[in-house]
Amino acid sequence: MLEQLLSNIGYLEVFIGMLLESTVIPVPSEIFVPPAAYQAAAGVLDVWLVIFFATLGADCGAVINYVAAYYLGRPIIYSFANSRWGKMCLLNQEKIERAERYFDEHGVVATLTGRLVPVIRQLISVPAGLAKMNFWRFLLYTTLGAGTWNCVLAAIGYHLHSVVPMDQLDEKVAEYYDYIKFGILAAIVLVVAYFVVRKYCKKKVNE
Repeated sequence: MLEQLLSNIGYLEVFIGMLLESTVIPVPSEIFVPPAAYQAAAGVLDVWLVIFFATLGADCGAVINYVAAYYLGRPIIYSFANSRWGKMCLLNQEKIERAERYFDEHGVVATLTGRLVPVIRQLISVPAGLAKMNFWRFLLYTTLGAGTWNCVLAAIGYHLHSVVPMDQLDEKVAEYYDYIKFGILAAIVLVVAYFVVRKYCKKKVNE
């Protein structure tokens, strides 16, 4: 059934899949964006619209997490993570705390870089909400981070159209995951370097 869904995937499925992936529901983005980009390479979809709807879905899912954390607070979020429903979503308090530590260590820019880090990616909007980060800054950084991640996945799916048949796509994407991790690391380094240089330049101007 999943193979049939992915072979007929459209923008709506990409949007819904990425929305779910950005909430606490354990749906991997790798099963939506690469197949859609694969179809785009075949001329069925437009790859830029695939990236757009994937990023829009990721934003909507992240906003759900942000709003829930902002208004419910840490005790309720932790209680849910430790509940039976939280366990069904592969959540626990340790994962929430790990995302909070990442946010504390990297500041508000964590909402950008965190979108590129496995496991942290789905949960980074929770500590942003708990910290009551400015919503529009949160949305901007989330969009940039999610957009970068989706571009990487789309590029892989688009490229694989000329390499493997559809029924081997999942296996090949898994093989490419090491390249994805290196791409993510490079993106994080560039982003962090940008903000360090920007902060340094502002400090020099103010001196």
